[in-house]
Amino acid sequence: MRSLIAAVERIDPLVVSGRVAAVNGLLIEARGGLTRLSVGSRVDIERRGAPPLPAEVVGFRETRALLMPFGPVEGVAPGAEIRIVPEGASVRPTLAWRGRIVDAFGRAIDGKGPLPQGPVPYALRSPPPPAHARGRVGARLDLKVRAMDVFTTCCRGQRLGVFAGSGVGKSVLLSMLAREAECDAVVVGLIGERGREVREFIEETLGEEGLKRAVVVVATSDEPALTRRQAAFTTLAIAEFMRDQDQEVLCLMDSVTRFAMAQREIGLAAGEPPTTKGYTPTVFSELPKLLERAGPGPIRPDGSEAAPITAMFTVLVDGDDHNEPIADAVRGILDGHIVMERAIAERGRFPAINVLKSISRTMPGCQTPFERDVVRAARQSLAAYSNMEELIRIGAYRRGSDPQIDRAIALNPDLESFLTQNKDEATPLDQSFADLHAILTQGTEA
Repeated sequence: MRSLIAAVERIDPLVVSGRVAAVNGLLIEARGGLTRLSVGSRVDIERRGAPPLPAEVVGFRETRALLMPFGPVEGVAPGAEIRIVPEGASVRPTLAWRGRIVDAFGRAIDGKGPLPQGPVPYALRSPPPPAHARGRVGARLDLKVRAMDVFTTCCRGQRLGVFAGSGVGKSVLLSMLAREAECDAVVVGLIGERGREVREFIEETLGEEGLKRAVVVVATSDEPALTRRQAAFTTLAIAEFMRDQDQEVLCLMDSVTRFAMAQREIGLAAGEPPTTKGYTPTVFSELPKLLERAGPGPIRPDGSEAAPITAMFTVLVDGDDHNEPIADAVRGILDGHIVMERAIAERGRFPAINVLKSISRTMPGCQTPFERDVVRAARQSLAAYSNMEELIRIGAYRRGSDPQIDRAIALNPDLESFLTQNKDEATPLDQSFADLHAILTQGTEA
């Protein structure tokens, strides 16, 4: 009954429409109804022999509105009617969405029937909680991935970036987190994903167990830029709903780079000037608006804190350049970064995390003095081996020259084994520290 009442209240008795004036590439120019339009407004465009085409207002030029469609423009004719949608872009999720796969509009695409609709709409582009009215990061989160739990310990409500090139194992790492991390709900956003890999990720990589508590939002690379961008907003809107239901949420998005590319397409089509590597200014203004929506929950009027949204955002670095514009911008916004390297993957160590280049900004405050000592000793050993690795491999280093390097060489096989983890393997956080301490102690005794 509440859903029915909400649907009746959304009906706008005033129907405002305009007309198609021109179609230029990805843009449709509209005339009429400008007083009811603003940037971000939604419209439906009539088409010949096809359902109405949804579109969004992305700008204005003199007396015309610039629209970008959510689908192909075939069938759009000059003078076609444009009906302005009074309600803003939103989704109405419920807890029953867990275990389902949806598109950027919140519609089911898994063949399991329609999704139940909640009574409260969640705006796709809601602002982040005010900085002075949100909590702080909570206790540390057990991710069950040894390399991350030990060297980049993550707290509840923290946001981490996973920086890697293509084919280095980002998706597998995200699936490990989705299945094993300690949380109540998981929201996965596959933004600009290859169509061939969607079912593979859901059925094999994520698996049935991972999907049970997850909502997966999918927008493949062949979909329009607006749809790919909206999928990212939908992912955060669903995560915010789960948070408001007192669910501890883990939000996984793959990838922020494709979100930025979609925003670049939209900006260029609307006439924005390109800047660094062709990215438009709105790309760098939209990134913090998206990423800041994750994190600690807002403080309620009664003084209690809403559940946090812990987030992992992948960044597809262009040509393995970790200093390219999007990687640089995201690194400055998030609370730490995980660096995955192709060279590590090529030698067969997965997840291919370079722990010496990865940082969590909540460390070392979230670790005990014992754990800090263990991590410091392990980093020193790994760094000593890394500095001399080339000489060691070609046999130019003579044992006995440096006791620290000799010990690093002795420990390296066990440390590499510790950092290697099968995708179906899970190690509790406390056990990870105990195992690493055992390796370092054994090396000392030797």
